[in-house]
Amino acid sequence: MTRVRDLLDDSGLPRLEARMLLEHVLDKPRAWLLAHDTDPAEPRVQASYMALVRRRLAGEPMAYLTGEREFMGHAFRVTPDVLIPRPDTELLVETAVALLQGRPGARVLDLGTGSGVIAVSIALACPHVYVSATDRSVAALAVARDNARALGANVHFFQGDWYEALPEGERFDLIVSNPPYIAGNDAHLTQGDLRFEPRGALTDGGNGLADLASIVVGAVCRLDPGGQLWVEHGWDQAEIVRDMLIQADFEDVISHTDLAGIERISGGKL
Repeated sequence: MTRVRDLLDDSGLPRLEARMLLEHVLDKPRAWLLAHDTDPAEPRVQASYMALVRRRLAGEPMAYLTGEREFMGHAFRVTPDVLIPRPDTELLVETAVALLQGRPGARVLDLGTGSGVIAVSIALACPHVYVSATDRSVAALAVARDNARALGANVHFFQGDWYEALPEGERFDLIVSNPPYIAGNDAHLTQGDLRFEPRGALTDGGNGLADLASIVVGAVCRLDPGGQLWVEHGWDQAEIVRDMLIQADFEDVISHTDLAGIERISGGKL
């Protein structure tokens, strides 16, 4: 007889990962597993669990196996159609939320929203603002809409490339984006979780700066006077992005560092 705890002991995975997968299959919390670890595991449970274990041993990300990832204190649905949310991106949301305090009715745009974590998190933290989000991927937008609906966030979604997805003439007080910024020849694209994430959401296929440049230049026609643009970028791109912003006539250009001390986001004001 195979018991619940046998599945954890014999998986070949780190204990935490094994437990998370079993919780997912059983749809039970950790407390239940502790109280029922000697219960017999049904054949259906064993089969489903071992299928996930094999995928994890092959390197597939935990977030795709369980179908969710926490971001800003909320559980977001994720699929292989979207990037896996990362703690580094919380800095971009925190910066946006700080800028929006005391500004009821402000209009915010999230470009390349993916799973919607940035737009939805801003909408939840600042229910007094109007949040829009774009993505060229229909599949990604479906995930983002599901997340907004599940979490009760009011976000308006548009499908298309960057600013082209928006109604003509629509302007904003704040634009944020976490665009593809990894260089196409970066070895990290063939390692770890990145192997399984949508390549078009990670890299522009070139030097990693093309989408950042398009966003900066396009923001000039989409921001109201005094509006701000903030973008996430690579660990070594802050100076280049600041130069882009200055060349586009942004003022008060600055970068903020993440918890590791890396310049992770840059922005400025028109």
